[in-house]
Amino acid sequence: MAGSPALLLLLALGLCCPGIRGQRYKMTAGFHDNSITHPRVGQRLELVCLADKEDSGVFWIRLDKGGTLHFIVFISFLSRTTFEGNKKTSTRFEATKDRRFYRLVVKSFTPQDEGNYFCLMNSNQMLYFSPGQPAFFPVTTTAAPTTPAPTTQRGITEKDPCLKTLDPETNKEKELDFFCDIFIWVPLAGACLLLLIALAVTIVLCQQTRRRRCRCKRPANGKPNVKPSTPSRHV
Repeated sequence: MAGSPALLLLLALGLCCPGIRGQRYKMTAGFHDNSITHPRVGQRLELVCLADKEDSGVFWIRLDKGGTLHFIVFISFLSRTTFEGNKKTSTRFEATKDRRFYRLVVKSFTPQDEGNYFCLMNSNQMLYFSPGQPAFFPVTTTAAPTTPAPTTQRGITEKDPCLKTLDPETNKEKELDFFCDIFIWVPLAGACLLLLIALAVTIVLCQQTRRRRCRCKRPANGKPNVKPSTPSRHV
């Protein structure tokens, strides 16, 4: 069969190509010194990127606090470096390659260098990113200000029951309450006094009227004295 070798070649390419497309490269990024958790000001900080593929270049980028990506350097598989501005060297960074290890060095770490560091690789028109390595200064917590204990004079403490504070507003409120009490209670007391006087006068008048009515004498049997009538004589 003349078409058999060509068919076998097509089958072989069909089996191989999906494997190439489905291949995924793993990349990791981290501090060269595993004991470092937070960089210090002015520290020489070294980061390492490990790539599964050796014959491809690696980019180092930084994601700042505001969410902006910053290009740092591209390291080719021939250990050639290209920094920002298409420069071969940088005053702030160093970059080298050792087999599958791509190193980035921050010469003197400053607040401008804080952020998450990533390395990425372009292979077969696909980008592969490493997990981000955070590089931030340690967070300084400020203690809450403590309120000083109130000082007292002449040995008088707050627990002293005789302690009195003079508040002008409180004094004004007391004066207003006093005047309000005067305006309220004085009329009430006068009205009560007038009612008592009227009640006393009424009682006295009632007693005098009763005495006047009781001056006439009544007989013992309760009937008034009436003269007996003389019987008329019939002739």
